Amino acid sequence: MSDEILNVVIIGSGPAGCTAAIYAARASLSPVLVAGPEVGGQLITTPEIGNWPGAHTNPAGIDLMQQLQEHAKALDTRFIYDKVVKASLKGDIKELTLGNGDVLKCKTVIIATGAQARYLGLESESQYKGKGVSACATCDGFFFRKKDVAVVGGGSSAFVEALFLTQFCNKVYLVHRREGFRAEQVLVNKMRDLEQQGKVEFVLNATVDDIEGDGNTVTGLKVDIKGEKRTIALQGIFVAIGHSPETSLFKDELELDSEGFIEVNKGTATQTSIPGVFAAGDCADKIYRQAITSAGSGCQAALDVEHYLMV
Repeated sequence: MSDEILNVVIIGSGPAGCTAAIYAARASLSPVLVAGPEVGGQLITTPEIGNWPGAHTNPAGIDLMQQLQEHAKALDTRFIYDKVVKASLKGDIKELTLGNGDVLKCKTVIIATGAQARYLGLESESQYKGKGVSACATCDGFFFRKKDVAVVGGGSSAFVEALFLTQFCNKVYLVHRREGFRAEQVLVNKMRDLEQQGKVEFVLNATVDDIEGDGNTVTGLKVDIKGEKRTIALQGIFVAIGHSPETSLFKDELELDSEGFIEVNKGTATQTSIPGVFAAGDCADKIYRQAITSAGSGCQAALDVEHYLMV
């Protein structure tokens, strides 16, 4: 265990973590970033980013993340390519144990561990991720203009995704395993209105059997409706069955909500239930889940750290 007391350790290397590092470095806080097992976070699996401000050439997610990492490194952020396996956060000096056994001591921590979209678990689903299968309509829906797509799910997030897609897709199939919905009734009503216009089709009591494709892109969705098999010809599938935040490491340390997302104090952007511990990105955000909002919260967390250390 080193006796060095760091100003700030950032856990996570996605847009939130890298942006926090950039701002912390510019504040002369000499940040250390623990990159985790998947350097760059969820964004590295996205083939095109079409809504990053100023990046109108639709860069690949991995390219954008490499640029953010290079920016942070250019400002002398120290990257550690390991994962945190234990966190002791309640004292004035926080201790983070790494997979290799090293312990980092620090005054503040920014948690930017992100969240993982829940998928159906099909082999074909993995095969066509980024080739017609997505978990974010806001991110990828634009690429399916005038095409037929399906949204799998029955909660409010699924309905919001489906409603968004109806603005430019030819037709949206809403595939749900039950007859009823967990979504807000106002959203259901809007979708029913669009059903009358032929923009939406409900596929209920349906389980997804498989995803069809030609090797390069999705061509159809195979479902089972109470024993009756059906193949829906389409070009895109959006899985909207929830997200799982990467926060299990902190469940005995921080206040988490019922779904495991980190709670931030009322009236603050990133301050958690423990002084000196801040949260940024998808591990605390279950509403927006965008690269740009994650980056913005990383900025906020770094500014909050700077203020905390000055007081």
